[in-house]
Amino acid sequence: MNDLISAKEALADLPADIADSPLFNADLAPVPLARRNWTTYNFAALWISMAHCIPTYMMAGGLVAVGMNWWQALLTIGLGNVIVLVPILLNAHPGTKYGIPFPVLARSSFGTKGANIPAVLRAIVACGWFGIQTFIGGEAVKTFVEALWPGYATLAQGVSFLGLSVPSAITFLIFWALNIFIILRGMNAVRVFENWAAPLVLVMAAALLIWVVDRAGGVGPMLQQPSRFGSVGEFWKVFIPSLTGMVGFWATLSLNIPDFTRFGKGQREQMLGQTLGLPTTMVVFSAMGVVITSAAQSLLRGVDASKLWDPVVILSHLTSPLPPPGMELPLIESAGVRLLVAIIALFGVAVATISVNIAANVVSPANDFANLAPRLISFKMGGVITGVLGILMMPWKFLATADTYIFNWLIGYSALLGPIAGIMVMDYWVLRKQELDVAELYRPRGKYAGFNPAAIVALVIGVLPNVPGFLKSAGFITGERNFFDEIYVYAWFLGFGLSAALYVGLMKAMPKRA
Repeated sequence: MNDLISAKEALADLPADIADSPLFNADLAPVPLARRNWTTYNFAALWISMAHCIPTYMMAGGLVAVGMNWWQALLTIGLGNVIVLVPILLNAHPGTKYGIPFPVLARSSFGTKGANIPAVLRAIVACGWFGIQTFIGGEAVKTFVEALWPGYATLAQGVSFLGLSVPSAITFLIFWALNIFIILRGMNAVRVFENWAAPLVLVMAAALLIWVVDRAGGVGPMLQQPSRFGSVGEFWKVFIPSLTGMVGFWATLSLNIPDFTRFGKGQREQMLGQTLGLPTTMVVFSAMGVVITSAAQSLLRGVDASKLWDPVVILSHLTSPLPPPGMELPLIESAGVRLLVAIIALFGVAVATISVNIAANVVSPANDFANLAPRLISFKMGGVITGVLGILMMPWKFLATADTYIFNWLIGYSALLGPIAGIMVMDYWVLRKQELDVAELYRPRGKYAGFNPAAIVALVIGVLPNVPGFLKSAGFITGERNFFDEIYVYAWFLGFGLSAALYVGLMKAMPKRA
């Protein structure tokens, strides 16, 4: 990033001719060894802050809603994150070894021009996620504001902005601006923000858990709720698409993790930090969501139980001057205490949402868009492009229903990203044996020049089997359930395996490219 790495530093370990390459700018350059300062804590904090978000908290609730009991839901979440950790660590290695970001690493497998294909696909998904997280954060702010100022909900009634009410649009745009402000400060600001956001969010979630369990007099009825599946076969039909969705949740980071590990002090730091940070946090934070929701069901008996999986709903009842349904008094009777709790809760939700949004959904597309035209688009400009597209994609539509979110969004984009991950892993670990010629990655006429047809073919073939299932799931086509519907629930796994095997076969059969 220009505020972290100067052009002179970026060129220190590269041949002089690279300075004039159209594929080079300081943002995409290898990070000099002296600037690789991320420690084990930095990487653990990165994942802890990214995992501590409202979608993670609500994840177990979605699985319980489709029939799982609490331990089946947590097992599915844990297994999915252990699986996706494998490609994350494999693709993280070249980032730390060579100091290069994801779009530059993709040049070794897809070619200097072909790398724009996976980069743009990853960027589009990130723009969608950026908008989703910004919308969730904005709605959380709106909920708190309405709890303290009920009249806010009626502002400009009948007027909408891209399908949003004026109150929702205002809080959405406020959240959007906060995200863009931080990313314009550069990657060092991201590192500092993630470091203090991680423990803060965990402490605040723990405080909510203790308070709700204490007021409810126990953990509530959910931990005794049985599974609704009468056989292994019934469970399997829900388990597999749920597992694919869990893998798909972080399939994005399995590609662009080099954007972060390029700043790592060494392989031990990034591997240990990520292993400690990702699976454990996802399971623990989801478990906290289970316990808080279960206790809240006992405490808020008059509230729709399905809505209690959203922590903002629980917090809004805490901060509201009106008593919850079935209760005579507000949960917090003192107006001063309610205001203090509202401010603290709003701050915590904002930090949690912004931290995951910036790290997971802005850093990568900013680099990816810069890769399209390194001489014209900087990292910061790429971040602004991400923010604008995040609005235009109208992400609130992805959250319309649980089916849309899981089957059309999570599984749908995993069908695109799984094949890319398979190709990149095979290229670096199997074919190139972890050896890259970094300077050639920046030469438009070097040995990685142009398009690699093997990667393009493997990507297309890896995606194709999942297209009919996606079209059926999204409602573009109709008909009886068939073979393609059955395999669609394995989208990431099928795409990863098929593209990986095909890529290796094609590369060995074709004339040597590099």
